[in-house]
Amino acid sequence: MDWLSGINGFRNYLQLERSLSKNSIAAYTADVRKLVDFLQLKNYEIGPLELSSNHLEEFIFSLNDLGLGSTSQARIISGIKTFYRYLLAEDLLDDDPTQLLEGPRLQRKIPEVLSYEEVQDVLAAIDLSTDHGTRNRAMLETLYACGLRVSELTSLKISNLYSDIGFLKVLGKNDKERIVPIGDEALKHIHFYTRDIRPKLKTIHDEDILFLNKRGRQLSRIMVFMIVKEAVQLAGITKNVSPHTFRHSFATHLIEGGAPLRAVQDMLGHESITTTEIYTHLDTDYLRETILSFHPMNKKSPPYS
Repeated sequence: MDWLSGINGFRNYLQLERSLSKNSIAAYTADVRKLVDFLQLKNYEIGPLELSSNHLEEFIFSLNDLGLGSTSQARIISGIKTFYRYLLAEDLLDDDPTQLLEGPRLQRKIPEVLSYEEVQDVLAAIDLSTDHGTRNRAMLETLYACGLRVSELTSLKISNLYSDIGFLKVLGKNDKERIVPIGDEALKHIHFYTRDIRPKLKTIHDEDILFLNKRGRQLSRIMVFMIVKEAVQLAGITKNVSPHTFRHSFATHLIEGGAPLRAVQDMLGHESITTTEIYTHLDTDYLRETILSFHPMNKKSPPYS
C-alpha cells in the first residue's frame, strides 16, 4: 500500500464510518500528509505499512524544531494515531507503530466566565426600545439559557423551537442533533421578537431561520460577536467576553449549582465528558476557608502551661 491509497481509504472511512464533517476530514488527512512530506524530505522510501516508531519519533522532533506549539503538535499526532487505528480496523496492519507515541502535555485553560450578576448587567444594557435591541436581547438570553455555540444560535430554526414544552432542537458539530431545555425568560424575549420585530423583515432564503439581520438574512458569526462586545462595553465589564463566554458561563453556573456533569455534557453536546470537566474548577476562596477551618495544622493549640 502506498500513502495515496492509504489516505484515500482513510478519507472514505472518516466519511462513511465515522460520519465526520468535511472540515474534520480535511484536518485529519492534512495531519497524515504532514508525515508524508517529512518522509519525502528525508528520502525515506517507505509506505504506511513499513513505518516504524523510530520514524515517528524523528517526525515529532522535527515538529518541535519547526517551532510548532504543543496544541498543534498534539493535533497532528492525534490525526496520525487515528489513521493507524483505521489501518488496524481494516486488518491492513498487525502492529500499531503509534501505540507508544506520546504528544506534548497540554495545559487546559479554564475559560473566562461571567458571574450571574454580570450576565444580568449585560442583558440589561441592551436598549429594548429599538428593533435590533429586541432581537439582540432575545439572542443573548438564548445563548445563556441554552449554552449554544455561535453557529448553533445563528442557524437556529423556528421549526425547531418548541415553546409549549420549553425545548430547542439544535444542530451541533458534525450535524449531530440534540434537545436543549430553554427557560421562560428567554422564551419571553423570543416571543417579543417574533411577535413585534421579525414579521417586519422580508425573507427570501432564510424563512425558517429565527434570528435575522435587517435585510432578512441569517446573521453572521462576526455580527453576533460585535453585538456581544457592544453590550459588554455598555455594561462596563472589562473582561474579554465573546459569544462563547455565555456558553462557558451557562455550564459553570449549572455545575456550581449542583447539576450532574453528565446532564451538562448532554446539553452542551460534548462527545467526551472530559471536555465538560473543565467547568468543574473550584472556588479558591472556599477551598482556602475549608483548609483553614478543618486542617489540623491550622487549629489553635491550647496555651502552654
